[in-house]
Order: sequence, then C-alpha cells, then structure tokens
Amino acid sequence: MESAALEGGFSNAPVDAAHAFRAVMNAMARPGVISELAGAVPPAPLSVAAGVVLLTLCDPETPVYLAPSRNNEAVRSWITFHTGAPFSSVETAMFAVGHWTELKSRGFTVGTPAYPDRSATLIVELERLMPEGATLRGPGIRDTTALSLPEVEAFQSNARLFPLGLDHLFTCGNRLAGLPRTTKVS
Repeated sequence: MESAALEGGFSNAPVDAAHAFRAVMNAMARPGVISELAGAVPPAPLSVAAGVVLLTLCDPETPVYLAPSRNNEAVRSWITFHTGAPFSSVETAMFAVGHWTELKSRGFTVGTPAYPDRSATLIVELERLMPEGATLRGPGIRDTTALSLPEVEAFQSNARLFPLGLDHLFTCGNRLAGLPRTTKVS
C-alpha cells in the first residue's frame, strides 16, 4: 500500500464524520440544496465532496463500485485504508461513484418490494453544480427548487419506481446536493 493512501482522511474523525454525516443527511432531506463539505483530501480524481461522502457512509459491509474514471490504484488504496469497503460489480454495489455517463442505465439495484431500502446510492461527480436548471418538487422542498442535473428523463423514470429506485448525491469540488427517489423532476 502506498503511503499516500494513509493520508487525506479525517483529521478529527469523530467530529469530522459527525459534521459530514449531518451534511449528507441534510442533502437528502432537502433535495437541491447545495452545501459544502470539508475534512478529507482524497486522491485524484475523486472530488473532496465525494471523498467525504465515501469516508462517512462506507464501511466493510458496504460494497462500492468505482466507475472507470475513478477506478485507479490510488483511489482503491485510499478507500480500502480509510473505510475497509469492498469493491463490487454494478449489480451488488450499495454505493457507486463516477461521472453520470458512466453510471446511468448500468443496472444498479433499485431495492425489492420487501426491502426498498436495499438500493444503490449513486455519487455523481459533475463538472458544474448550480441552483439552476431542472425544477425539483416533493418532500423536503417548500414549493420548488432548481438544480443543474445532467439530464431530466432518467430522474423522472427513477421517481416513477417509488418506493423502489436509486438515490443520488451530486458532487463538484467540495459541493454536495442530494436527489432522493421521492423527488419529482421537470
């Protein structure tokens, strides 16, 4: 294992993880609201926000799928050292990270009628994350809000699967926004 894999984790793990967990939960509870994350310095090409999310939500029992753009030895070693999360195929991943073009329509699990919570969460790395573009409605949104999604149709189709479906976390640099399956996109 390279010594670089040992670096870049939370400097004060209990406090940093608690702040990060709250930010991720707020992102899912308030779809479209953009927040900033800090506390981790993952290896390239992972963004700070994606690294913080992985450190916060992954452990030895949460399989992670790395899309080709994120699947390199430095990233794998860093995730292994800091979380112990195993790497998996698309079909068994609980979390996946990569560009939208690498993740959409890949066959991630959407849960089952008995266990809709056993679906994957996609950590979508974007070039741009702004409060503009697609209109969002639903739980956690007062009237409407806007978010620069990579497309609209896939998220509309995903919402129609409810209570099944995928949850999405969008990252760009140190910025994070959530889009749970309950959100209606237009």
